[in-house]
Amino acid sequence: MKLYRPLLSLLLLVLLSVQVSAQDLVSKEEIEELQLQAINDTAFTLRTVSEAGNLMKYTGVLPLRINGELQDKEFMEGETTFSLPERADLVQVSANMGTHTIARLYQLDVEEQRGVREFPMWLSILPPLIAIVLALIFREVLLALFAGIWVGGFVIYGLSFKSIFTGLLAVGDTFLMTALTDSDHVSVIIFSMLIGGMVAIISKNGGMAGVVKLLSRYARSAKSSQLVTWVLGVAIFFDDYANTLIVGNTMRPVTDKHRISREKLAYIVDSTAAPVAAIAFVTTWIGAELGYIKDAAAKLGIEEGAYSLFFHSLEYAYYPVLTLVFILMLILMNRDYGLMHKAEVRARTTGAVSAARLDEAGQEKQQQEMAEFEPIDDTRTRAINALLPVLTVIGGTIIGLLYTGYSPEIWADPGTGFFRKLSATIGDSNSYVALIWASLGGVIVAIALTLSQRIMSMTATMESLVVGFKTMLPAILILVLAWSLAAVTQELYTAEYLTSLLSGNVSPYFLPEITFFLAAAIAFSTGSSWGTMAILYPLMMPAAWYVCQQQGFTMEETMPIMYNVISVVLAGAVFGDHCSPISDTTILSSLASGCNHIDHVKTQLPYAVTVALVANIVCTNLSAFGVHWALVYVIGAVTLWGLIKLIGKKNEVKVVPAAEMV
Repeated sequence: MKLYRPLLSLLLLVLLSVQVSAQDLVSKEEIEELQLQAINDTAFTLRTVSEAGNLMKYTGVLPLRINGELQDKEFMEGETTFSLPERADLVQVSANMGTHTIARLYQLDVEEQRGVREFPMWLSILPPLIAIVLALIFREVLLALFAGIWVGGFVIYGLSFKSIFTGLLAVGDTFLMTALTDSDHVSVIIFSMLIGGMVAIISKNGGMAGVVKLLSRYARSAKSSQLVTWVLGVAIFFDDYANTLIVGNTMRPVTDKHRISREKLAYIVDSTAAPVAAIAFVTTWIGAELGYIKDAAAKLGIEEGAYSLFFHSLEYAYYPVLTLVFILMLILMNRDYGLMHKAEVRARTTGAVSAARLDEAGQEKQQQEMAEFEPIDDTRTRAINALLPVLTVIGGTIIGLLYTGYSPEIWADPGTGFFRKLSATIGDSNSYVALIWASLGGVIVAIALTLSQRIMSMTATMESLVVGFKTMLPAILILVLAWSLAAVTQELYTAEYLTSLLSGNVSPYFLPEITFFLAAAIAFSTGSSWGTMAILYPLMMPAAWYVCQQQGFTMEETMPIMYNVISVVLAGAVFGDHCSPISDTTILSSLASGCNHIDHVKTQLPYAVTVALVANIVCTNLSAFGVHWALVYVIGAVTLWGLIKLIGKKNEVKVVPAAEMV
């Protein structure tokens, strides 16, 4: 009996201790904050604490993202340790707690009590946010990107008075140098310049005018003249500027003859230029697109090649593709609606193809824009002088992709189908080398054709080449600054912060729609598709990837969303560009078509919005439910056909005397 009582007391004491310990332990959902303490430059202790800084004794495994790398860490009574492979000035830690996400940014600082200084994570979004806001205010992408990089340097170097100047100097000696010393980035610059030079040469030697004249023979009525304009817009796919200026200026006399309003001509020209340049795989756009995609994919550890990612994203390029289909439907059905229908009725009934004439300044500006693309000799416009260089670029790109990506093991595998082998080859190819080879070949062929036919002298040909280089300079400047801003956002772990905002609140399936309208807002405000791509690709691709990971998606579930996000960044940029009165291609379309700029914007806006709504409300949602992409395109096209049939009105053809035409 005497032995029983002490044992009973000991048992009660143990039970009380276990109960107290259990009360001290917390669940993952109850964790309020994360606290970091530096052991040395590369080793750290991480604690789960309350908002007041008191230790919360969490025990168990917690998935953490440390400097972008996902790790499962075992916590024991609220503490764990981790190490970095090398010293980093900034340490980012984020954790998904189920009901909420905690994301924190720390800077090593020996003067602080815990050896680190904590920054609000929202500072990581300041650089791109500043770039967007300044672009909205000043409508100048270069200034906005530069300011975003500067602010990023200010944050990275410590948010002190000294870091204002350190961050400014770092724009040039760190971030710009990093962008320009990347071999892939230099490849994009070379390719873009060579394509720009080739476009200038084949425009000056009359090749492009020859292609246009070849197709213009088939424009014998209002419908056929619009159809030829559409075909030309699709055929001149490699550059949106060349497309806009050449097609608009050349087809204007043809469409005037058949009483097509200048507003309709400007719409066809504008809405074929950017969409076809965005989805074709040999364009002045592709280098930048592949550069952004490749950089983001490499940082995320995606092994699929940039070209393969781009090809797969075309399955979700609803807005660009449906825009081209929508224009074709309007032409074939001879229907329009809204202000465009009024413009067409005016042109058909009164012969007034334009609502307002260009003033003297507008005409002078139009002539200046067209001067660089006018053939040097109007009597020697041969289509072959443009077709051969363009076909050289296309064929050279295909051959280069197959050559650089060829693997004997893949092609020797009898269990793999032809198209899968082809996809694997292109995916493993060095697209930058292929593009440089192809564009250089295109330039050489263009020069050879020009000199052999004595259309221009060597000096004049080289001057045209340099003019082409110059036309690409604004885009190249945007690219370099964009790459620098991407380096800043990577160092600040901006994508992780966006993930913390989106995860738990936004389904990954809604990310494509959110990305589309975000891209549209930026492009509308800045008038630049290139600037929009520059800002959003480095942000939204990692954000989509991390959100899918945190939701527990498999690779098979994640990649379709990644393809969709890749596609809608570009699609949203093109849509915003179409709606924006300050867009360069919108302005050039008005000038080349001889249309009042505001009239062009007002008549094009309803059509662009129609396609955008169908592309997102119908197509994107259907694809989210797993409907096959080909069927989604068919449903989208049928929906547009129904809308045109429902609200569109027939354009009546009324003959008027030629003397009454304007």
